[in-house]
Amino acid sequence: MRIRATAAAVSITGVLALSAFAVPAAQAADAASGKAAFSSASADATSGTTTTSTLDVTFSDMKVNNGKNIAVGTTNVVSVPVTYTLTHPADMDTSSDHFASGPLIYRGSSPDTASNMLISDDPATCTATSSTTMSCKGVIYVRPADGDLMNADAGTWNAGALAVDDSGDHTMQGGLGTTKVQRYSKLTANAGPEPVVKGRTITTTGKLTRANWEDNQYHGYTNQPVKLQFRKAGTSTYTTIKTVYSDSYGNVKATATAQYDGYWRLSFAGTTTTPAVNATGDFVDVQ
Repeated sequence: MRIRATAAAVSITGVLALSAFAVPAAQAADAASGKAAFSSASADATSGTTTTSTLDVTFSDMKVNNGKNIAVGTTNVVSVPVTYTLTHPADMDTSSDHFASGPLIYRGSSPDTASNMLISDDPATCTATSSTTMSCKGVIYVRPADGDLMNADAGTWNAGALAVDDSGDHTMQGGLGTTKVQRYSKLTANAGPEPVVKGRTITTTGKLTRANWEDNQYHGYTNQPVKLQFRKAGTSTYTTIKTVYSDSYGNVKATATAQYDGYWRLSFAGTTTTPAVNATGDFVDVQ
């Protein structure tokens, strides 16, 4: 679920999203009144690790995408697993018919000032680990083709969670960690001539591109350092020969002297907004 809206809309919509799952089918007639209660509830979500709440629930130990960055292309839906601990009073009814919780990530310093927020489509699966704690697993889906992201959204996001019960009580908590949402990158490499005479020049060309979330195409990543690397036939390790820069179209060109049979590739170390990528090595026979 994507939310790109004002602070109040962000908080209320997030609570409403999960409230729909907190109401069992047998109580469908009460759903409208439940949503009305949420609409009138306080949408305050302060910065840091706490938020104004009418539900006595807190969250901790959150891990997003198993601690890895989230690389998002132009069309494929990306599934982001999230785990966290939920703490609640011992006498709270946390059965799925009356209670739901879910993870979220947001762009900004706090949920109430977020410029973009992604919330799990469905409630997390929460299992009791004690009378006051639950271990929760949820999934956030990122849908670039549906406009979930703008290019300016690439970079560091914050993590949070929310909970809601069927009476309209809710809480949202931010500041539970960070993750990077990055524009998926591609890199090609073609080395030649093939074969080549020993001592002659080998030229490796390629192109560095990354996802554009606004037109769902891949465009050249310009003025970026790219390493030319070589792996001698029969070995398993690449050695950096030199560093060159991509041009205004993302094109890369690097030359080296042919000495041994082996594989030539280009390698990009990545940036905050774009993941690292290695081109497939291209074998050149030296005669």
